[in-house]
Amino acid sequence: MIYPKFPKSGDIIGICAPSAGVGNKLEYFDLSEESLRNRGYEIKETASVRSDDYPSAPAEVRGAEFNELFADESVSMVMSATGGDYNVEMLPYIDQELVRANPKWFAGYSDPTSIEMLLTTKLDIATIYGCNAGAWDWRPLHEFQENSLNIISGNIAEQHSYDFYAGKGFDDEDGDYKMETPVEWTLFVPFEGELCESYGLDATGRLIGGCIDVLDWIIGTPYEDLQGFAERYKDDGLIWFFDPFEISPLILQYSMNRMKMMGLFDHAQAVVFGRVVFPGEHTDEEYVSQLNRVFRDTNVPIIWGADIGHTKPSMTLINGAMGHLIYDNGKATLSMELL
Repeated sequence: MIYPKFPKSGDIIGICAPSAGVGNKLEYFDLSEESLRNRGYEIKETASVRSDDYPSAPAEVRGAEFNELFADESVSMVMSATGGDYNVEMLPYIDQELVRANPKWFAGYSDPTSIEMLLTTKLDIATIYGCNAGAWDWRPLHEFQENSLNIISGNIAEQHSYDFYAGKGFDDEDGDYKMETPVEWTLFVPFEGELCESYGLDATGRLIGGCIDVLDWIIGTPYEDLQGFAERYKDDGLIWFFDPFEISPLILQYSMNRMKMMGLFDHAQAVVFGRVVFPGEHTDEEYVSQLNRVFRDTNVPIIWGADIGHTKPSMTLINGAMGHLIYDNGKATLSMELL
């Protein structure tokens, strides 16, 4: 696994818009860039970052801007400005040989999952999931945001589950996120042909994952090598993490069954799911019931409702790093090592 150099104070972080631009939320984006500058970083934006078009530019332009940052020797790290729906269109325009010759940290979450799977599973370059360049717009910053700023600087501290999360998302009336919904990580282990709730887990393995809605789109394309990754690192074991955005229980079952049939969970030490952002009328019980159909005949522990992904607070994870996950009666800690 290739671990690029972390940016230090005075270094330049390059920001591109491989899917959406930030033209409709400049006030918040500028606050986030202020947080990066307060850490001592300089910033270079590509031309499409502040676009309010959706997507930010034609796919070939977005690809060229991504390549521009990897080719620029003065840029220490590359971030996606925000998420969106159109990263998959620009994957053919990424110059893989350029990236391979100039490995840098790439950070993003949600739609940038597709770029991270290309870099980590095909090119063996570790990537950072959990923060786009607009991730640090809260005032004051929350602990989970401070954690992510520490991680992009190379200070990879242990992260922990929280007591509450913002179950209602952004409150337009108050202009804030309210942490009012109890966090409930739940562990299930296969026992006698069913997933049964359990209370303890100590798992170590190489971290790999992202937004499952996006990952599901790219399986089977030339822009991922999940099977190759799983084979190369099978002796380390794998900890899969999935950020479910608006996927339904049935489609999640289809996706997990496909990955199971591909052998991707053969060496899994755990599979961890975040909270669904837009479940519609579906309940947690419906999701777990569908996962039971997939994992009940395996030996793979399943965690549901983790602090991963779109609901806040959330952990920042390094695709390709060795993770050590400890779960104890609804609480969890995650540490990561670059081995």
